[in-house]
Amino acid sequence: MAGKVKWVTDIEKSVLINNFEKRGWIQVSESDDWNFYWMSVQTIRNVFSVDTGYRLSDEQLVNHFPNHYELTRKDLMVKNIKRYRKELEKEGSPLAEKDEKGKYIYLGTVCAGLDLGPPYLLSDQMYYKNLMYKWVNSCKFLAASSGKEAYVISLYIDNPLLIGGKKFDLRLYVLVTTYRPLKCYMYKLGFCRFCTVKYTPSTSELDNMFVHLTNVAIQKHGDDYNHVHGGKWTVSNLRLYLESTRGKEVTNQLFDQIHWIIVQSLKAVAPVMNNDKHCFECYGYDIIIDDKLKPWLIEVNASPSLTSSTANDRILKYNLMNDTLNIVTPNGEIPDCRWNRSPPKEALGNYQVLYDEEQAQSDGAERDLRSRSGQALGPKSCRANTLRPVPATWK
Repeated sequence: MAGKVKWVTDIEKSVLINNFEKRGWIQVSESDDWNFYWMSVQTIRNVFSVDTGYRLSDEQLVNHFPNHYELTRKDLMVKNIKRYRKELEKEGSPLAEKDEKGKYIYLGTVCAGLDLGPPYLLSDQMYYKNLMYKWVNSCKFLAASSGKEAYVISLYIDNPLLIGGKKFDLRLYVLVTTYRPLKCYMYKLGFCRFCTVKYTPSTSELDNMFVHLTNVAIQKHGDDYNHVHGGKWTVSNLRLYLESTRGKEVTNQLFDQIHWIIVQSLKAVAPVMNNDKHCFECYGYDIIIDDKLKPWLIEVNASPSLTSSTANDRILKYNLMNDTLNIVTPNGEIPDCRWNRSPPKEALGNYQVLYDEEQAQSDGAERDLRSRSGQALGPKSCRANTLRPVPATWK
């Protein structure tokens, strides 16, 4: 398509703007005709507000779904996952299977999913002190009607996997181009964020943020913060470490479970997500691993930070933006939302297809047809009756 992409952003980050300029795109103002708008979550509310009456054209693309908060707000994520579980139970799906204690075997690894019933009310004085097994998050229920605040209570993982005696979590990037049918991509260059002080379960250190909270915004103020590597490890380094200490098979199972959690969280919100054809979203998934190598979903971020804390961090985020743009705007051309965004494999860069619902359904129909005709299904047949999507839809 002829012409240069006209772009706007209200997020002034070099890793983003440099990618626009590299493509020869033209910067315009919000009041001008634009094709691509990388915006904050606050701005997206205004764009899709019924009060503004703004309608996007087929040649306009934005980086958030209108109600992305169904996944990225913890209270709504919990509500949607609970609904998803109940629907699977009604269908008799094996995904909703429970153990002898009544806990979900396959859908129970969401930290924010502590079943509280109605909104749990507590005063600020109760916060998280002396609640070693719980963690109070800042996400508030909008339905609070009393003088107290309503919070989401998350299970606190008090047995985290430690490396060098320090707690860490994973930041993984997931790109969703459509929810119905669901199609998402996993970015291979995620990273681990480490605390600067060795972990201890002692209640005397419960208020020490440098022991418990991995956020770089917090850790960079610690005396032991390393400004060279920023307290980060690449996911590939984590894999090598785990393969050498726990074994390759166990490590592969761990990452398979992480992929599983991400896909199920997206499936849980897909029915309620406004699947606007003008939208895509790059989410930041935060995952923590316990000492039994069980992954837990902490939260999902709609606007993962594009601020660079180190040189390697900047390279990673620049490449993340580059690969994201290659998928959502193939060949850097003016978008046309009437087209299906299905880039060729060579355009994926460091992304890999995590789940493709259309392909999964097609593969399932083919397996069903071949099994009815008595044909052998080959090596993939051993996975046909498992509870996970077939490998082709993940990698």
